[in-house]
Amino acid sequence: MSVTSRYREAWEGFWSEAPEDEGTVFWDAEPALTAGLHLALFEPHVAAPGLPVVDVGCGNGTQTRFLADRFPRVLGLDLSAAAIDHARRSDPAGQAEYRQLDAAEKSTVEQLHAELGDVNVYMRGVLHQCEPDDRQPLADSLATLVGERGRAFVVELAEAAGPVLAGLAQGPGGPPPKLAPVFAHGLTPGEVADAALLDHIHAAGLTILASGGLPLSTTEFTPDGTRIELPSTWLVAGRTDLSAGSRGLNQ
Repeated sequence: MSVTSRYREAWEGFWSEAPEDEGTVFWDAEPALTAGLHLALFEPHVAAPGLPVVDVGCGNGTQTRFLADRFPRVLGLDLSAAAIDHARRSDPAGQAEYRQLDAAEKSTVEQLHAELGDVNVYMRGVLHQCEPDDRQPLADSLATLVGERGRAFVVELAEAAGPVLAGLAQGPGGPPPKLAPVFAHGLTPGEVADAALLDHIHAAGLTILASGGLPLSTTEFTPDGTRIELPSTWLVAGRTDLSAGSRGLNQ
């Protein structure tokens, strides 16, 4: 299956209207606060660091370019053609590759795996923005991409982020300026239960090798200048059986 047309159109509309300037998209925080922190958690569990890295849901490519400084080949994927256009314009040196691709489309992902072989996957905040029927196909695609040797790093908004976002949206002045376009395009962040995230990963045939929680930084600030952070859950998954030393939410 592929993603629903409503979801595709929502993202195309969002990225078509998104400004080019750094830090203008709500979740597009600088890599030192996002992918940099995530790599410190991910790299100890990467069994084959020489594999290509695929950034699923790369958006405008801010984190993809950071990853490309640290891995030999990095490919950013996004459902939205407008997002891929943003990413390519922001990467004139061609540090990374970018492709428009529906990561919930089984045959397309199988073709990509046939081309690249096993890969390591980075996916930040994608599953919770999917329509419910698209979430398991997306998790299945992660399993296809990592194959036998790769690992997936997945970070998603935790359930606790839902009330925080609702409070921001319902503030006296309405949602903050960088959050308003997310709701205006019908996107619904923070809609995946913590247990459902684990269920999707397990159902895809992957083992959770490590997991935890950390604040997910945004580019928005409260009136007093405090950066808005949202609770998130991260995990590392792969096809390796759990050993005595493994740890995770599924213990």
